[in-house]
Amino acid sequence: MAGDDFDAEAADEQPFISHLIELRNRLLRVVFTVLAVFLALAPFANDIYSYLAVPLMQHMPKNSSMIAIEVASPFLIPFKLAFVAAIFISMPVILYQFWAFIAPGLYRHEKRMILPLLVASTLLFYAGAAFAYFVVFPLVFAFLTAAAPAGVTVMTDISKYLDFVLTLFFAFGAAFEVPIVTIVLVWTGITTPQSLAEKRPYVIVAAFVIGMFLTPPDAISQTMLAIPIWLLFESGLLFSRLFVRRSRRDDDAERDGEARFDALGKLEDKEN
Repeated sequence: MAGDDFDAEAADEQPFISHLIELRNRLLRVVFTVLAVFLALAPFANDIYSYLAVPLMQHMPKNSSMIAIEVASPFLIPFKLAFVAAIFISMPVILYQFWAFIAPGLYRHEKRMILPLLVASTLLFYAGAAFAYFVVFPLVFAFLTAAAPAGVTVMTDISKYLDFVLTLFFAFGAAFEVPIVTIVLVWTGITTPQSLAEKRPYVIVAAFVIGMFLTPPDAISQTMLAIPIWLLFESGLLFSRLFVRRSRRDDDAERDGEARFDALGKLEDKEN
């Protein structure tokens, strides 16, 4: 009996250990991918930072430049940006490794749902960052530089600027995930499209509150974040309604298939 218990415990531990080994291997692939991309970007770190600074430099006063108030900032900040860019570029690989790790434990209908959501969430995050760079940054920096009092020369520290733009990138990237969140809430049964539609006024207010907390204290950037959140919520609401209709059809098809399979099994039993 003791030997049987030991064998059962060993059998239970083997799948757990194999999962840990697979998790370690996938994490190592993520680390190596990010490291490889970072090493490829490192020689161009200064150029990447210069490109990132374009929206601000276009609105800076003539003959002005950015400054570095810390001794090591001119060296470290571009490499920090290169590392963040490496993670940003490697995001499809990171999400794929996550998908490959959890996929064996999912049902077929869950696999059909999660993979498109992962792809869509990645594209939406990239779209949010691009929207911030090409649309929001020019408006925000034009407003902030023009609002400087007389006698004040605008000279931004490179470290503070990087933290500022990374915050906006994350805020807009996360805001563009609203359709995915809406669809997931409906998919998991936490809420329904009808219930979300009834809460539209609260969502609009919440969008402006989120814009107030996640963006700098100016009305332009807050509005530029709040309006996309509201529009993305509406798009997520539309897609969630389409998803509910499709999931109902799939459920009906699965029930019909199961019923036919059970009927076929009973018929075979009678023949035997």
